[in-house]
Parts: sequence; C-alpha cells; structure tokens
Amino acid sequence: MATAFRHALIIGASSGMGAALARRLTARGARVALVARRRDELERLATELNAARADCALPFPHDVRHWQEVPELLQRIARDLGGLDLVVYAAGIMPRSRRTASTPPSTATCWRSTCSARWPGSARSLTVSPGSGRHHRRHRLGLGDRGRTANPAYGTSKAGLHTYLEALRNRVSRHGVRVVTIKPGFVDTPMTRGLHGLFWLISSDRAAAIIHRKAARGAVTAYVPARWRLVMWVIRSIPSVIFRRLKV
Repeated sequence: MATAFRHALIIGASSGMGAALARRLTARGARVALVARRRDELERLATELNAARADCALPFPHDVRHWQEVPELLQRIARDLGGLDLVVYAAGIMPRSRRTASTPPSTATCWRSTCSARWPGSARSLTVSPGSGRHHRRHRLGLGDRGRTANPAYGTSKAGLHTYLEALRNRVSRHGVRVVTIKPGFVDTPMTRGLHGLFWLISSDRAAAIIHRKAARGAVTAYVPARWRLVMWVIRSIPSVIFRRLKV
C-alpha cells in the first residue's frame, strides 16, 4: 500500500529531479523543506509552490559541503515542518573532465568538490535523525555501477554512497526506517544538458513520479526507469579487460 508523505525534506531541491519531486509532493498535500546552496533558485521555487498552496514549502539555503551545520539544521527543519517522514538526498555536481592521456582525468579541486558534495554531507544528512516520533526516511540518489573513464570523481562519489546506503539500510531497518536507493538513467536536468550520446532521456517530472512511487512502496533499489536495470546488468557483466577499452 502506498504511503502518503506529509512532511518531506529535499536536499538538492533547487532544480532537476529535486525540484520536480518538490512540486509533486506539495501537489499531493505534503509540506516540504527545500535545501540547496543556490538561494535565489531555492526561494523562487518556494514562491512558486506557496502560490499554489499557502505555506507548503519552506526554503533553507545550505551548502551540503558545510556538514558541521547539518545536525542543527535538521533539528530546525523538523521543528518548522512539524515532523519528518521523508528525506530525499538529491545533491551532487558533475564537473566535465577530459579523457586525453596527457591530461589527468580529474584535478584535486574537482575530486574535492565532487566528493564533498556527497560525503561527508550526505552521511550527516542521512544519519542524523531529528527527535520526535517515528521517522520513515527514504534516501534518493543516483549511483554508478562501474568505474568509467569519464568523470571518475563523480562515479566514485556515487559508488561510495551505494555502499554507505546499504550499510545504513542494514543498520536502521530494525527500527522501522526504510532506505531506498534510486539509480536514475538519463534524465533531462541542468546537469545533463549539452552532453552527447544520451538515449532513453526522460523528463524530471517523469523521473519524480517514478521515484515517488518507489519510495512510497519502500523499494530497496530502483532504477529509473526500470529498463536501466537490464542496461546496467550488461555493463556490470563486461570483463574489466574489455571495459577499460570502451569509451564510456
């Protein structure tokens, strides 16, 4: 039976799938806390949502790389929302990188900014639980299944969260908390625009609808859309000696 979320937190809410999820949740009666580092975009989204239904969206400008601020922020969000039964982690960046042999695939700055957008901010955001009541937290993020030559920092950050979420799921399931790992395919967002070779591209709204349904059902791992499960099974099955020669 699908769960009706009443109080949701979306981290990375200013655009893309995060913003689409915010629109979907508020349209279905939820109050949503919006967290992102881009204040202008965040407040613009909150204004749009509150114009459709008063006081349904609360903006909280925050950079996930400032992980020390997370415990106090989550307590404030839970208090202002009146509860918390859904947490969505959709924050991340994907700097462009080059594959040429003479150029390192990713500079130290690229690695630091990309991975810090996932860790330790995500670990703090997904582990620290505000008090009061029973919290059903679902965590949404896109994860990589192989180490690709393109954007190694981005793939590494996602692979690390895959392992972290599995550990978190095993740890908190006994307390009635469900952790859902979402693995999106190609979604039309600011992050993917301008990239070549994309196929099966779906809109942020369609991705949000699938993610919302999977979270409500308490899935363990879900590909968005489902046909990507077969694609990634094939990719995982390619021997490493062959995979390293592919330009992917």
